[in-house]
Amino acid sequence: MSKFDEKISFYKDVMNTMGLTYEDELFDKVTRGLGPSIFKRDAASVSTSDPSELETVKQNFLIKKLGLEDGENLDTAISVVADKMGKTNRVKYRAIFYYLLVKELGQESKI
Repeated sequence: MSKFDEKISFYKDVMNTMGLTYEDELFDKVTRGLGPSIFKRDAASVSTSDPSELETVKQNFLIKKLGLEDGENLDTAISVVADKMGKTNRVKYRAIFYYLLVKELGQESKI
């Protein structure tokens, strides 16, 4: 099993533990799109308590990558996903966070 496949398996185990459902193919595509960042400790997670981090998620992923228009709906989606992953959950993995954003915003066709 490759390192990437190990990461995917780990993330899916985390999602199962959290009670989150996922579509294998879509989750794999979202995670592959993150490239080597999933292997870097700091880049592999999203700090929802840091406003600049959330702005980066919005600008770099939602607006640049998915081509969405900036608006309150993006901030709302980020907030909803943060809540789904749990306010007390200190480690919110970027691959899972982005996957949930794609699902929340109905943007599966853009991945």
